[in-house]
Amino acid sequence: MVIIMTLCLDLLGSNLKKSRQERFPKDTVNAFAIRCEIGLSTYKKMEKGDLSVSINYYYMAAKVLENTERFSKLFELDEDWFNE
Repeated sequence: MVIIMTLCLDLLGSNLKKSRQERFPKDTVNAFAIRCEIGLSTYKKMEKGDLSVSINYYYMAAKVLENTERFSKLFELDEDWFNE
C-alpha cells in the first residue's frame, strides 16, 4: 500500500513540475512558490511527492495553474449503467 501511495505522489509531484514549467516557463521554483503563496521548502517537497505535504497546498498550486476542476472530481464515482 505504501509503495502504491509513494508512486502516486511521485507522479503527482512530477505532473506538478511539468505543469509549472509549461504554464510559467520563466518562473523559477521560488517564483512559482511565491505565486502560489506557498513556502519554498514546502513547494520543493510537493514536486518531490513528499507525503507530509497537505493536499491544501496542492489545491493552491492547482488554482494558480487553473486546474481546480479536477479536485472536485477526485472521489467522484463513475456512473454504473449495469448495477443501478
